[in-house]
Amino acid sequence: MSTATERGRAGRLRLRHRLAVAARASELLDRKRRILAGELDRLGLEAHRTGEEWERSAREARAWLQRADALDGQRALAAATPADRAAVTIQHGEAMGVRYPVHTTVTPPGDPVRVGSSALSFAADAHRRALAAAVQHAAISRAVAMLAAELTHTRTRQRAIDNRWIPQLENALRILEMQLDELDREENVRVRWAANMIQRP
Repeated sequence: MSTATERGRAGRLRLRHRLAVAARASELLDRKRRILAGELDRLGLEAHRTGEEWERSAREARAWLQRADALDGQRALAAATPADRAAVTIQHGEAMGVRYPVHTTVTPPGDPVRVGSSALSFAADAHRRALAAAVQHAAISRAVAMLAAELTHTRTRQRAIDNRWIPQLENALRILEMQLDELDREENVRVRWAANMIQRP
């Protein structure tokens, strides 16, 4: 067997191995794509729900604020405004290596001394609920954006493997197979020629 044939057969083994690796990579990316798409659909519905909840609670807070302003005035509103900021805790989930926010907890600042009507108290409570709804909607919207970006990246990688890498490897293997067939035919001709030469008297 010639050195060229040996090199060709070793190259064929390498190409077949690379094809198997590419096919496995495509399978894994397809699985990742399906899981991400399912989670993205679920989070999209959740984002719609939290968006509606935020809008509803914001309208309610605005209505109570207008009532409190009408009953108590700007001074009472200013006195009821907390000096500190609310604290937000974010819990994360994970899908196929992507970590994203899924749940939030809002801890409001300590209440200032309240003076005024019950409308002012209702307004403060409504604003707390609106804040919690806004933070949760922001977290879910961020999760949707992160998963959408990862899904796009996964699809791009899978297309690159399926449409470029695998066809290139298959073409290279096809060419190498033809070259090996040609080398085998040449080798057979040489062997027959040598056998004929030995048999001659």
